[in-house]
Amino acid sequence: MRLYSSLHFQIQGRLLQDTDFLFEPMAAEGQAIVVRKVDEFDALVKQGSEAGKLIVVDFTASWCPPCRFIAPVFAEMAKAHSNVVFLKVDVDDLKEIAQKFEVTAMPTFVFLKGGAEVYRIVGADKVELGKKVLELGAPAATSSA
Repeated sequence: MRLYSSLHFQIQGRLLQDTDFLFEPMAAEGQAIVVRKVDEFDALVKQGSEAGKLIVVDFTASWCPPCRFIAPVFAEMAKAHSNVVFLKVDVDDLKEIAQKFEVTAMPTFVFLKGGAEVYRIVGADKVELGKKVLELGAPAATSSA
């Protein structure tokens, strides 16, 4: 049951009766996905891992100034690297996930491949973030015989 499923929303002069888009994750390539539930996080990590993609998780908080500084950089990286899955997790909303990954400072960026952590950046280091996305997100080289 969705909280506002019977409400009608008017956006840009258009009446919208189906509000599912307000509550479902934006799983489109080229966008950072804001994760709202633990099971949603698990499903997105599983889906990305099965597809062989790098997953970058931004552990953030609304009250964190460095998180606000790096947010547009993270969003631009998501647009530029459609072969990588970019997830945003608010540590206050999803404490269980933050604890699972032992996040103690924000922002923290956790890089996952095959469901396992392969790298971590603590702090709003946009240069290091960009380097690691390029390095770890590059498609695997194929060998020709």
